[in-house]
Amino acid sequence: MHQSSGRWRLGLGLSLVTVFLWGVLPLALTVTLQVLDVYTIVWFRFLTAFLLLAIYLFVKKKLPTLAELRATSWQLLVVATIFLAANYFLFMQGLAFTAPANAEVIIQLSSVLLSFGGLVIFHERYTLYQWLGVGILASGFALFFHAQLATIITAKGEYLLGSGLLVLGAVAWAIYALSQKQLLQSLSSAKIMLIIYGGCAVLFTPLAKINTIFTLDNFHFATLLFCAFNTLIAYGAFAESLEHWQASRVSAVIALAPIITLFSGWLMSAIAPNIISHEQISLLGIIGAFLVVLGSISITLGKAH
Repeated sequence: MHQSSGRWRLGLGLSLVTVFLWGVLPLALTVTLQVLDVYTIVWFRFLTAFLLLAIYLFVKKKLPTLAELRATSWQLLVVATIFLAANYFLFMQGLAFTAPANAEVIIQLSSVLLSFGGLVIFHERYTLYQWLGVGILASGFALFFHAQLATIITAKGEYLLGSGLLVLGAVAWAIYALSQKQLLQSLSSAKIMLIIYGGCAVLFTPLAKINTIFTLDNFHFATLLFCAFNTLIAYGAFAESLEHWQASRVSAVIALAPIITLFSGWLMSAIAPNIISHEQISLLGIIGAFLVVLGSISITLGKAH
């Protein structure tokens, strides 16, 4: 079994980099959606991630070999590729119909569904502490959605549709992650992601309006680049943090992403209301969001007990 290096301060620092990048990503995507369509943004993110990862693996001489590719389940690779592509699209479309904090809270379902998938498929077990976390998380979602009812009603169904797409996006991510976990038997995580990123970029190429990227002003192009680099850097920091700190501790820190989104959204709307509009979330909704985070942390840390 892998043992962490014990350099917990470095692990904590890398975890904080990850949670910050994932926390502000919905805000950056919201800004980019003002000038580009969903398909083009998703295509650009996948293509950039593929090219940068390919260059990195080439320099490190770690590109997948023919023998490794032959030993890999291509059926699982196809499933993982389709469902990660679906996750990116559904999250972006859900974000376009709702708002950053709403999207970040709902997408927390993905890690919970992944955990439940582990119970069913890989026969993992929950401790009492983790089941308590499930209860807290469910209460948090109930409070959050109850508080959002007014917004859903006044948005004439668009907000509800967006929230539904985000739930489907969470399901898609859980299926992708379970597939990737099985693929790790024959390929490293980086090699799997290289193939999946490339496959996803190909899937979205016919739908992307590539010429519109060249019409962007400097600000929106920089935001698009940030979105493209964000996931790759965040995943890199996440993977490296696992080398130095326990997985349960790292995952607990990353569960704080919705809080980062809530705070960053409030700050951005105060500084630049013309770029990010203020997101109306009641005190009950904020309490619900905090309970979702607390429940996620409890489920994660419960593994260590």
